[in-house]
Amino acid sequence: MMTRRKQTPGSDIANAIIEKYQPKTVEDMQDALKEIFGPMFQAMLNSEMEHHLGYEHNERVEKESLNRRNGYSKKTLKTSFGSVPVDVPRDREATFEPQIIPKHKTDVSAIENKVLAMYARGMSQRDISATIEDIYGFSISHEQISSITDRVLDELDRWQNRPLAPFYPFLFVDCMYVSLHKDYEVINAAVYTILGYNANGEKDILGLWIGNTESKHSWMQIFDELKARGVQDIGFISMDGVSGLEEGAKAIFKEVVVQRCIVHLVRNSIKYVPNKDYKPFTAQLKKIYGAPSLKAAHTEFERFKQTWSNYPGAVGVWERNFKHVEQLFNYGSAVRKIMYTTNAIESVNSSFRKVTKKGSFPNENAVMKLLYLRIQELYKKWNKRTISGWAMVRNQLLLDKRMQPLFEKYDRSF
Repeated sequence: MMTRRKQTPGSDIANAIIEKYQPKTVEDMQDALKEIFGPMFQAMLNSEMEHHLGYEHNERVEKESLNRRNGYSKKTLKTSFGSVPVDVPRDREATFEPQIIPKHKTDVSAIENKVLAMYARGMSQRDISATIEDIYGFSISHEQISSITDRVLDELDRWQNRPLAPFYPFLFVDCMYVSLHKDYEVINAAVYTILGYNANGEKDILGLWIGNTESKHSWMQIFDELKARGVQDIGFISMDGVSGLEEGAKAIFKEVVVQRCIVHLVRNSIKYVPNKDYKPFTAQLKKIYGAPSLKAAHTEFERFKQTWSNYPGAVGVWERNFKHVEQLFNYGSAVRKIMYTTNAIESVNSSFRKVTKKGSFPNENAVMKLLYLRIQELYKKWNKRTISGWAMVRNQLLLDKRMQPLFEKYDRSF
């Protein structure tokens, strides 16, 4: 069986443009890319004229019965790739009013922004093309869509390397998997996301990383990168047992507290419990991590071990990780409510999955630009709103000897 040759999105049209224009500089390439949009806008205008007249260009009609075409007028449009000349069709009765490019309008870059918005919402290239055709009466190719969405790659690179806040009381780390073409096969690639709460209780996604990063060395590199981008101190990191993360993080930020997600520990332990016992089992677990004090938590834990001793696998999960329950009680209930779960980052990944479920990706850039556009949608939703109950969280953190000086150092409200 013959192996299919690997194709890069947009490679055919890119090769054609390079062969025709022989670009030597970025400016030359920008000029060449205008050719993608010129015929596209021309097709839109011609389609609108046909709809206005009620018959197609080559259709025969009675001479005296219908309005007719009356040549063209030249117009120069402003797009994201520069100026594009088009010929606007005219009719004899001068009643034609173009909708997609209205009279006196020269800036049509919004069409490209609509493509980016649809892409950010997880629409496939086929669906985007069909939507554009339904609205504007013309279709655009997969290569054209890739060319438009590739506009964000430079912006993505700047975002991924932007300066960060010096202090994050809370970070949340989680991963999701996407299908990715690599070396002529499809693999499940891990995409790691780090979400932060800054000193004002505002959310920010610090970055995205693709690949097998589950080692101390790899996580050291990631946290060293965060430090190079301006992060000086981190209060807590909540995660779901990511291998090597705690060691890697503490190698760079020595005082950070790493917290295992209690919700994930519950999920891991109920794998050893029959369905009939799920409800009483989880109810008793909640009495442990929801106890009013560490002493009460220890009492409930001893009771839990006796009650469920016939499920050693389930009990073992909690015996191995009970230190993560104990350290919760070093802080007030408002702080515990934030640090004991990775729900905040799981919500982000849930939003990501809505746009990545459409199938496999041809390369890492395709994944990154889609997730970056999705993040921009999340930023609009968050709009720098403070986390609910943040005032109480900050008050309780100020009672901690480790956190108090950090807030006083970085929080301008002091």
